[in-house]
Amino acid sequence: MWSLILLLAGGLSGCSSNAKTEEAAGGKSAPKYKILATTLMIADAAARIAGEDVQVEWLMGPGVDPHLYQPTAKDRIKLQSADVILYQGLHLEGKMVDTFESIAKQGRTAVAVSRDIPDSELLSWEGGLHDPHVWHDPKLWKQCVQTMLDTLIAQDPESASAYRERAAAYLAELDELDAFCKQRVAEIPPEQRWLITSHDAFHYYGRAYGFQVVGIQGISTESEAGLKAITDAVDLIKTHKIGAIFPETSVPQAAINRVAQDSGAQLGPELYSDALGGVGSGADTYVGMIQANTNSVVDGLKTPSEK
Repeated sequence: MWSLILLLAGGLSGCSSNAKTEEAAGGKSAPKYKILATTLMIADAAARIAGEDVQVEWLMGPGVDPHLYQPTAKDRIKLQSADVILYQGLHLEGKMVDTFESIAKQGRTAVAVSRDIPDSELLSWEGGLHDPHVWHDPKLWKQCVQTMLDTLIAQDPESASAYRERAAAYLAELDELDAFCKQRVAEIPPEQRWLITSHDAFHYYGRAYGFQVVGIQGISTESEAGLKAITDAVDLIKTHKIGAIFPETSVPQAAINRVAQDSGAQLGPELYSDALGGVGSGADTYVGMIQANTNSVVDGLKTPSEK
């Protein structure tokens, strides 16, 4: 985890901290191989499993919207030089699907970390697709971590034991995270568990912890929220006396600001939906992101008498 934090602190250059520090120290060996992750959530988990001998880079930094992301010329260089490419899949990186399919056809390793989640555990989306935001349920994220582990073992079988040991420690942290979320959410009466956000990123979170979830903008950020969506959200807030609604760090806030203004609901802290936070945000790791979101939601929705 600390290696990823050093990466972030180094200016989001996408260069591995261990590679640079070893070079500066003058003489340690180059990394065994390079992993390129699309999102920081994946990069964080991959770094935890891979350890210090593997270089982990990523494409999308804090606050970046993966739905709309298009690779730059520098990104294409990274894609060509990486030994292992890890992406979310389920059309999260919608503008890059063809790129990943082309890489796989070349016989290179490009793995969707969500590939092993059974369809029965996925939520439906329009057009026969599935909601890609599975990381908001730590139990589903554990399955993604297992897929990353299997991928790294296939890449470097000699390090399998070390990978499994580090993955086991990380998976135990995810169990603790799930317990933390349940404990905090229990502070809110079930009838107050309404989670209204900028876009539909939190349905897995809602299913895991008992929230009714409404995304003003829909599941993708490609289209803007229409007037009906805004009006419906305002009516819902007034009907259920919902005290707070939540913007997101990677989504424009015009629509949710309008809903807050028209409904009288408080605008809560920004939630981290499609990307981790920057260094010092308390959300610069996956675990920190889920904890920060949970604290923001629970504290925002509790009535004054419950605080």
